[in-house]
Amino acid sequence: MCYGYDGHGALDEAAERSGMDRRRLLRVFAGTAAAGALALGVPGTAAAAGQAGPDHATGRPGAGRRRLNPNAISIQLYTLRSDLAKDYDGTLRYVAKTGYRKVEQAGYYGRTAGELRRFHDRLGIRTSSSHDGLSSTRTALYEKLDNANTLGQHSLVVPYLASTDPEQWKRWAYQINSEAAAASREGLRYGYHNHAHEFLPLTNGQRPWDIFCAELDPHLVHFEVDLYWIATGAIQSGDGADDVEGYIAEHIDAAPLKVRQYHVKDRNPETGIMCDLGTGHLDFPRIFAHHQVEEYIVENDQPDVTPRQTAEVGYAYLRNLRF
Repeated sequence: MCYGYDGHGALDEAAERSGMDRRRLLRVFAGTAAAGALALGVPGTAAAAGQAGPDHATGRPGAGRRRLNPNAISIQLYTLRSDLAKDYDGTLRYVAKTGYRKVEQAGYYGRTAGELRRFHDRLGIRTSSSHDGLSSTRTALYEKLDNANTLGQHSLVVPYLASTDPEQWKRWAYQINSEAAAASREGLRYGYHNHAHEFLPLTNGQRPWDIFCAELDPHLVHFEVDLYWIATGAIQSGDGADDVEGYIAEHIDAAPLKVRQYHVKDRNPETGIMCDLGTGHLDFPRIFAHHQVEEYIVENDQPDVTPRQTAEVGYAYLRNLRF
């Protein structure tokens, strides 16, 4: 899930519609993950350049020369939702102390945008992005945009859409384009965040990802690629199980929309569930070497131990990563 949306539920529904068995594919993938990590590199990737991928046994992420700028590292606050609900101020102070300079907002926790902005400013934290659903009215849209500007955001991102109807995805694309045009007039960017079901076929054989690539305006809309979910889509579809990172690279390269943000979350190869950064099978140095983005957003919907440990592990991983 991302901000309360059932990504696994949508995936199961799409898999059933396609005659696929998610659990069977996960078992198959557990036996091929190691082979996939050694697959031939896609041009432009760390593997193709002979750079080392992450050493998941020791937690040392890669051996390239490049590092992420701390200003490019963020955290999706949905990861910390249970702590935020109990003590928003204390949790944000902890986030700032951990080293984060940016957050992606997921709800306001009873505050106004102005109140959040004043508190975040005192901590040296910036709300750079947020997850916001499609607006039901023009009034709601402009309230959303006004709040985003009050918080000092550069982007708003639609976190989740799901339907079995290809025409519904086209209608959503029309609304996203319309909202993105309004956002642009207010100096804001507008993005869409994927789950796994966008990479499985609908009733007419089309994939939601392809519909959005065809229908969304690349001048107004960007992708926020969730690396866990696109990897899961690669495995579930069967199209990328042998080379998940290559599948990700191909989809980024082929998309007419720019990929400006990543949700960075790792994936347990045996269970298929999310796990803290550096403890799963995803080769982040290879992914990052192939395509850099403006914002690398730590997220784990189901923290391994505690939300705060997930935040710590994620920040340390990205700060130490070489690619």
